[in-house]
Amino acid sequence: MSQAELGKRIGLTRQTVAAIEAGKYSPTLEAAFRIAEVFGKPLEEVFQWSSKG
Repeated sequence: MSQAELGKRIGLTRQTVAAIEAGKYSPTLEAAFRIAEVFGKPLEEVFQWSSKG
């Protein structure tokens, strides 16, 4: 799936999807759930949080 297609499916731009993928931007909680839903995976399989910067 392209970044543009994923963006269209979840209501974000391709640029935003690219930034999330590169780790330069953290998605909103809503966007994170939408991304996980698109891929049919639980949120914790798609995203992991680390308190280390």
